[in-house]
Amino acid sequence: MATDNNATSAMSRYASVHAASFADAERFWLVAAEAIDWEVAPSRAFDRDAGTYGRWFPDGRLNICHNAVDRHVAAGRGEQVAILYDSPVAGEKRRISYAAMRDAVATLAGVLADLGVERGDRVVIYMPMVPEALFAMLACARLGAVHSVVFGGFAANELAVRFSDATPKVVLAASCGIEPSRIVPYKPLLDAAIAASAHKPDACLILQRPQREAELVPGRDHDWAETVSAARAAGRKADCVAVSATDPLYILYTSGTTGKPKGVVRDTGGYGVALAWSMGNLYDVKPGEVYFCASDIGWVVGHSYIVYAPLLHGCTTVLYEGKPVGTPDAGAFWRLIQEYRVACLFTAPTALRAVKKEDPRAELVGSYDLTGFRSLFLAGERADPDSVAWAERALNRPVIDHWWQTETGWAIAGNPVGIGQLPVKHGSACVPMPGYDLHVLDEAGKPLPADTMGTIALKLPLPPGCLPTLWGSDERFRQSYLTTFPGYYDTSDAGIVDADGYVTVLGRTDDIINVAGHRLSTGGMEAVLASHPDVAECAVIGIRDALKGEQPCGFVVLKSGVTREPSEIERELVASIRDRIGPVAAFKLALTVARLPKTRSGKILRGTMKKIADGETWTTPPTIDDAAVLEEIGESLKGRGIGG
Repeated sequence: MATDNNATSAMSRYASVHAASFADAERFWLVAAEAIDWEVAPSRAFDRDAGTYGRWFPDGRLNICHNAVDRHVAAGRGEQVAILYDSPVAGEKRRISYAAMRDAVATLAGVLADLGVERGDRVVIYMPMVPEALFAMLACARLGAVHSVVFGGFAANELAVRFSDATPKVVLAASCGIEPSRIVPYKPLLDAAIAASAHKPDACLILQRPQREAELVPGRDHDWAETVSAARAAGRKADCVAVSATDPLYILYTSGTTGKPKGVVRDTGGYGVALAWSMGNLYDVKPGEVYFCASDIGWVVGHSYIVYAPLLHGCTTVLYEGKPVGTPDAGAFWRLIQEYRVACLFTAPTALRAVKKEDPRAELVGSYDLTGFRSLFLAGERADPDSVAWAERALNRPVIDHWWQTETGWAIAGNPVGIGQLPVKHGSACVPMPGYDLHVLDEAGKPLPADTMGTIALKLPLPPGCLPTLWGSDERFRQSYLTTFPGYYDTSDAGIVDADGYVTVLGRTDDIINVAGHRLSTGGMEAVLASHPDVAECAVIGIRDALKGEQPCGFVVLKSGVTREPSEIERELVASIRDRIGPVAAFKLALTVARLPKTRSGKILRGTMKKIADGETWTTPPTIDDAAVLEEIGESLKGRGIGG
């Protein structure tokens, strides 16, 4: 625990706020709903008889684009910067005011309307981290259309599956994406996806980037700049279309166990209310301040905290087309904080570990003026205690781990800085947010006592902002999330709740391994490995063992500049697991590797690593950042006589 100050807990309003969200949920969320504009304000917060488990703000009507853009201009803040675009890979920076964004979005919405897009139609967005991608999302919302953002550069077959499921009328895409060492042509992937899909979009609007222009298909493809310019010259703009609070705002696909991705649906009203509540109460930022979420719009974090939440709250959002290291160095985040006077940074633990690996003594932090920077939030992977402590020392500011999922759209558990920061416990995501009735259950669905590991489940109903269903399949939604523990949403995450109510997520339930009848958390082992002074990051998987069922195997990446023999460090790591977890872990294998396989959002691909180690057939995940890493892992395992 970094801080253990009873006065801190006493000063926080968290306990009373969380209790109020259950004592009178109707009143709590109707009051929260006053933070956004409604064409028809809701008269009730929740309808238990609607949808699969109920629906939020059933009789409310609103437009989320109006709330994110137009109302700030109408309030006299049109000249405030809405988007700070910073792209070291493209060598470009732009400052876009709320007034300029309103005009750009309204014009693009007019273009979409001319292409036949209406309320309820789907639009796929396949773009890099450029302002036009945000304009695209907001233009869809302006019309009441449903956007589905697919991470730029996603494989053609994966894109085709999403076309077939969402049946988009129009696709908005760019000619290419830019990585630090290469250009990624998007258009050939888009063309291949359309050819492979059973559904063909009516039109594609292509943003031509100078780094790699694309060949357009006559009759289907339209040049973005030319089309938008013509619409602007003609004065073509679209007004905001009011929709029901229960109408879908977007579909965001997440991996499915059957091979078919699950289309997470986000409703409009509940999402807007939850995000608006979170900005002041969880993140403690104010309208007009600069908020920097170092994610990608292809992921849920980018949807919520690059685009919608900061703009709903009237903040300035940083849109960064770069990496935490290598563009140009491990001081990239600190440079952005200094240059744009960032108040709050939200990034993934894997990005923090990458910075720590390249600058283990945090020497670059002192090169920048971080005046005004108040807090660093982490989510996306379990934040190991060593990295959190490293960042606290380097920044001398709160470093807050919090936990949420694509399905929930905002934090399940966190430290609500805006209503009084609670003491930080390293390794814990802190406490449940309002509306989340969180329990740890055994395999029979019975609540477990404090400090006992089980499956984390959320008692229904889920709060505003969470998914009401999956696109086109209420039944798949029930089977995937609601049937394991009747009356609960199954997070498929394992963890514990301690006596203080703090939630510690230990990993996916698939990552709990069975060693000679003992259920052990790989997350707990990873925390031990990560605490070694020479280790930058790590991953533990369970590999098949004829005698014990499974045995743990730890993969470790060493910090830059470490000159000791890897074999010596590996022996120390094995000993540390034995000392701190015990012989029951049967931990005998620590394996030094150059890097770990990750998705583009930074999640370590433990499941694929396990298949390689067990000698099973495996396929390259479509979200992988660099497929070559999997071959490297396979060779490392073969060197120890493991795998096929």
